[in-house]
Amino acid sequence: MTNLDGRVALVTGAARGIGAEIARTYARAGARVGVLDLKEDLTRDTVAAIKDAGGQAIGLGADVSDTGDVERAVERLVQEFGGLDIVVNNAGVTRDNLLFKMTEDDWDTVMAVHLRGTFLVTRAAQRIMVERRYGRIINISSTSALGNRGQANYSAAKAGIQGFSRTTAIELGPFGITVNSIGPGYVDTEMTRATAERLGVPVDRRLAEIASTLPVRRVGRPADIANAALFLAAEEAGFVTGQVLYVDGGRSVR
Repeated sequence: MTNLDGRVALVTGAARGIGAEIARTYARAGARVGVLDLKEDLTRDTVAAIKDAGGQAIGLGADVSDTGDVERAVERLVQEFGGLDIVVNNAGVTRDNLLFKMTEDDWDTVMAVHLRGTFLVTRAAQRIMVERRYGRIINISSTSALGNRGQANYSAAKAGIQGFSRTTAIELGPFGITVNSIGPGYVDTEMTRATAERLGVPVDRRLAEIASTLPVRRVGRPADIANAALFLAAEEAGFVTGQVLYVDGGRSVR
């Protein structure tokens, strides 16, 4: 298993789903982990799971679209664990609707969390990483960046994350910092199950329908994304930067 001993990681949107699995995976690999979500109380289960397994973690509450919240969270993590080596920008929300029904608030909320949040967290983290001349920044995009009906806001935000990742990879590379993005396909999480329920489709049927369209004939699991994030966080991945790694069961090649 990849060794992250001595590394300090920050994972946003880590109270549940993909973010929680990435946080737990990093902790198992030896990293000390800042588990960040909108409210610190929301992080308790993830933090407890890490500590119960013998790892080290701290819960952090912050709105990633708020500059002050982000700066305070990063400062607290650095004070607690002495540095910051790995950042995963995973925090996200959906406000799906067809374009003619989409409100300005639907658009602004998604942009604020995904794009502004990724920018603010990355900007705060790179100050520490540049000084240490080492860093791994991993931004969670999506196959929706390739286009997905009813997700004009989400698709635009996730495509923007890819452009942001490529540009910051160019700027931060000389300081030993890599920046990459992961594009998950359909992953079975609480959020995707809630979407199925909102559409009035039985969850099991929805999962089976999607699995039947993929070359691997199954939907994704949070661990699939966490394993990709573990690879990109490794010191050995230092020659990989500015890339988009689609973890989608083959959807993007069909």
